[in-house]
Amino acid sequence: MWAGEQGCRTVATLPLLPAFLDRPPEPSPYAPISRLAWNEFYLDVTRVPEFAGCSAPWAREVQALRATESVDYRRVMRVKRAALQIMSDSLFAGSNARRRSLEQFVRERRHVQDYARFRAAGERYGTDWRQWPQPLRDGRVRPNDVELRAVRYHLYVQWLADEQMHALCEHVRRGGVGLCLDLPLGVHPDGYDCWRYRDAFALGATTGAPPDPFFTRGQNWGFPPPHPQALRRQQYEYVIAYLRHHMRHAAALRIDHVMGLHRLYWIPQGFEARDGVYARYPADELYAILCLESHRHRTLIVGENLGTVPAFVNRQLGRHGIQKLFVAQFQIAADARHALPKVPRNCVASLNTHDLPMFAGFWGGRDIDDRFALGLLDARMRQQERRTRGALKITLAGFLRKRGLLAGDGCDVQQVLAALLRFLGGSAARLVLVNIEDLWGELRPQNTPGTHRERPNWTRKARYALEDMPQMRAVTQTLEALDAARRRPSRKARALA
Repeated sequence: MWAGEQGCRTVATLPLLPAFLDRPPEPSPYAPISRLAWNEFYLDVTRVPEFAGCSAPWAREVQALRATESVDYRRVMRVKRAALQIMSDSLFAGSNARRRSLEQFVRERRHVQDYARFRAAGERYGTDWRQWPQPLRDGRVRPNDVELRAVRYHLYVQWLADEQMHALCEHVRRGGVGLCLDLPLGVHPDGYDCWRYRDAFALGATTGAPPDPFFTRGQNWGFPPPHPQALRRQQYEYVIAYLRHHMRHAAALRIDHVMGLHRLYWIPQGFEARDGVYARYPADELYAILCLESHRHRTLIVGENLGTVPAFVNRQLGRHGIQKLFVAQFQIAADARHALPKVPRNCVASLNTHDLPMFAGFWGGRDIDDRFALGLLDARMRQQERRTRGALKITLAGFLRKRGLLAGDGCDVQQVLAALLRFLGGSAARLVLVNIEDLWGELRPQNTPGTHRERPNWTRKARYALEDMPQMRAVTQTLEALDAARRRPSRKARALA
């Protein structure tokens, strides 16, 4: 595997959970239908054994989709569904070892049959389960309520996804690489989890964040918060189920908005984001479950602790051995001697996250102009932000130059990026993650938080194909330098290790 050859020991992904892609698509990986299933959108159809007997003429459509500037989720899913439906029909038409394997999978994973019936019901009655007829609305779907062919399709694709996830993890493990999965904070209100575990959610509210200097109007993320008392009454059945679903494959698991173990910001329906309140959660019980499942599955836990996080939350993360995040863009200070603080030991270090600008965009102030265009900054604030960013760039370049990591005047963004990665790589951080697109200087972010229709989030294709990356010197040289820095940590980091 190419990543392993470059010295990588972890490959991290965004959430790989199912989404509504057959209606006006909602491609955000952080609003899934369920945290108990996988998204067949990511299946490699050509690697499925049944594909050999599939002769539908969709090669021209696939070629056209590859030529589009952005991902057309609805159209791609329509093509994949057609192929996978033929393959599902073929498998269920006979009786062989693969069908018996699928049936065994369904018997062992008790959620799969229920999930498949839910999806089939959505295809017949619409995706808003609140509008379904009784008794489907109340969670009872009988075999004659739905089309058997649709149920079989969803059973089939979940089995394929589990097969390919298992094969992927085994393949990368042999190369010394582990897979880091991402567990989103919430689920779509129209999805399976809210239908099946509705008592575990406060369906009359949504989750978000209060106003802060970056999001002056607050944030409303649109999904219902879990109900703390109901989770306890259910003996945390739902929590345990979604943790095991991920940890079955993950060498590491990132917990989105880990402060949610302690408290979440609830916004009553019909109110503005600034009108919400915090609700407390039984943190000790949730930590106990998380740590127990982590130990059973030998999965490293990473907590996303960015933003306004109380000190006691970070102390609890340390107490339970959960890795924190160290994000360089948040840590740079306009202090020539201390432009960056010491990177702590129990953390995952990175330049940015999926919610932050690409490093080249940050260096050029592109994100400041974008916030101005969105009305989040006025002209005076934009000018002040640019002055502050300019000062940060000067102090960071001087900091890296003083440590022998940066040559020249420090104006070249790729040189600064490589130097900053060497700084992180030489630290005591448990892991260092780098967005592959930063290595070729991508300017456009994949996601702009706080926008929905204003920006084409989660649809931008990578500028280069994965097959091209091993031949790109900007990519391979920077990864080699990062690998060398990880292999030659500082004297103090070696002592800590």
